[in-house]
Amino acid sequence: MKISLLLRRIHLYIGLLIAPSVLFFSATGALQLFSLHEAHGDYQPAPIIERLAAVHKDQRFAVKDRPKGPAPADRAADQKGASDDAHEAKPLRELLLKWTFLAVALGLIASTGMGLYIAYASPRRSTTHWALLAVGTVLPIAILFL
Repeated sequence: MKISLLLRRIHLYIGLLIAPSVLFFSATGALQLFSLHEAHGDYQPAPIIERLAAVHKDQRFAVKDRPKGPAPADRAADQKGASDDAHEAKPLRELLLKWTFLAVALGLIASTGMGLYIAYASPRRSTTHWALLAVGTVLPIAILFL
């Protein structure tokens, strides 16, 4: 077998195995960019978003108890006091970086979805393809609930 064909097959198998995790981490990471997994102000995230964020960040499906009073970010802002010119430029830079990383996460989701479509649109798909995708989906979930 040619090396390029071997590498293509290995790439396909690895991609099928890790695709569920790539989709999971891209989606939950995108939510965390804008702190949609944490309560702040009047906003309360859906419990499933909190739990999925806990899996992403702490590898557990349980949510920590919410602290009483203002969120940690609010407390840090209160303690910081007046800001200087460098601090004034920081929010725009952070916002641009967050939107850039959101675009990256969405691109990764789209690319992974297209890769899965290509893998299963191929006339050569096999039981191995389905088995790798199943293992990549079920194994992390099973380990999470051990």
